[in-house]
Amino acid sequence: MVPAMMKELLFDDILFGDRAREEHARFRRVLEWLGIEIVESLDLLEETLGIDEARRWIFDVLLEDLPRNRREQLERRPAAEIAEILIGGIRSEVVQGAVEVEDLYLVAPIPNWCFQRDPQVVIGEGIVFSAMAAPARHREAMLARAMFRFHPKLAAVPTILDPLELDRDSSLFVGKHRPTLEGGDVLVLSRDAVMVGHSERTNRTGIQQLARALQQREEGPRWLFVVELPQRRAYMHLDTLFTPVDRNACLVYPPVILPGGSEQAHIYEIDLQADELSMQPREDLLKTLARRGIEYEPIPCGGTDPVTQQREQWTDGANALVLTPGVITLYDRNQATAEELNQRGFRIVEAEDLLLGRDEVDLDEEGRVCILISSHEISRARGGPHCLTHPLRRDDLP
Repeated sequence: MVPAMMKELLFDDILFGDRAREEHARFRRVLEWLGIEIVESLDLLEETLGIDEARRWIFDVLLEDLPRNRREQLERRPAAEIAEILIGGIRSEVVQGAVEVEDLYLVAPIPNWCFQRDPQVVIGEGIVFSAMAAPARHREAMLARAMFRFHPKLAAVPTILDPLELDRDSSLFVGKHRPTLEGGDVLVLSRDAVMVGHSERTNRTGIQQLARALQQREEGPRWLFVVELPQRRAYMHLDTLFTPVDRNACLVYPPVILPGGSEQAHIYEIDLQADELSMQPREDLLKTLARRGIEYEPIPCGGTDPVTQQREQWTDGANALVLTPGVITLYDRNQATAEELNQRGFRIVEAEDLLLGRDEVDLDEEGRVCILISSHEISRARGGPHCLTHPLRRDDLP
C-alpha cells in the first residue's frame, strides 16, 4: 500500500505491516485458544480457485482487463499463487519516479480484505452480498460472491439479496441511485431484529433492497431498524458507533446514539410483515429496541469525558466482537472504554496473559469478560475486532 491509495481505502496511515500481521495473528490465536473454529478467507479462496468453473468466473469478472499474454500466464499458475495475487496485486514494471497507483500496479492490492465484516452479511441461514461504495473495494465483494457460489462448503447457502443483480421489474441503477450496502452497517440483533446504518457507505437504495428481500423470507426477521448517521469520516459504519456486548448491554458512542447528543442519529423502524414497507420515524433508538423486546444498557465508548469519547471512537472503542454473550474482545488502546466496561462487571483480561497461561477464560462459564488485544498498528487501519471477523455460524444458546 502506498500513500496515493489511502483516500479511496479505509486507511488514514501506512501501517507497519509486519507488526500489524503479528497483532492479527495474536487475535486469531486468542479465538482458537477459546475453542472457536477459524475459517480463513484466503484458504476458502484458494480452494475455490481449485474449481475450474470458479477459476474461469473469477478471471472473467475480476481480471478481464489483464493483457492477454499475462492472463494466459496467470491462468496456468497454482491456485494458491492466484489467490495471493488477487489480494496482494501485481506490480508493474515501475517507471523511475512513478508514484501513481496505476503506474505501480498492474493489479492493485486490496488491503481492506482483512475487514471480513464488510463483503457479505450472514442473516440466519442465508447470505446478503454487499455492494461496496468505493470502487477500490469492489473486488472484495466479488470474491465473496465467488466463494459462496462455488465453494462446496458454501454453495448451498441461499442468497437473500445480491444488490448488484437486477430482476426484470427493476429500473436501472445509475449515479446516486446505485445501491450501496456494506456489512459493517448491518447488525443482527436477534432472530426477529436487524439493524442497518444509513451511512456514507450504505445508501437508502441499498436499505430499501434489503428491506424488500427480508420481507420475502418466511422465517423472519420481523423488524428492521434504520439508523441514519451523520455523514462524517469518523462514522463510516454503524458498528463504529454501536455494538452489543451482552444480552442486555451495548457499547455506544453517546453523541450519535443516545438522545440529546450533539449529532444524534435519526431512527426509523420498518415492520417487515406489513403489506406496505414504510420507514416510521422514532425518537430514541434504545427505547425503540426495548419496545420490541431488546433491552440494552448503554455503555459509553471512552467513558464520560467527551474528548476521550471522540479519541476512542476513532480507534474503535465502540467496535467489540462478542464471542458469547458477555465475553468480548476489544482493542487494548481503548483504556477508558475498558474501565467503563469494568465498572459494569466485565473482568478485564490481557490477551498476552491468556495465551501465556497467566489468566483463564471459559466461554461456557457465566460472567462478563473483556479480552484486550494488542492494537498499536492494526488500529491504524480504522477497523476493530468486529470489523475483522464475520461469523458464519453461531451456536444456539438458551
